[in-house]
Amino acid sequence: MLRHEFQPGRLVAGVFLILAGVLFAGDADGLWDTPWFVMIPVVAGGLCLAGAVGFLTRWIRRRRPPAAEPASPRSAGPV
Repeated sequence: MLRHEFQPGRLVAGVFLILAGVLFAGDADGLWDTPWFVMIPVVAGGLCLAGAVGFLTRWIRRRRPPAAEPASPRSAGPV
């Protein structure tokens, strides 16, 4: 059973922000040279893509009829 609904927009945002962190960490460690202006399209593009995915997810979920929830054992009444 899921504790919360899956939100793919937040997943996309997290992946792009982790990518930005990895790029900066590699630059700080001296593995490669990352110019500062590379982070602007990575972060801004990732946030825009995450917003688009979140919008699309919400649009798809509103078009679907709600799923029937299974009856829990506690709501069955007295035994």
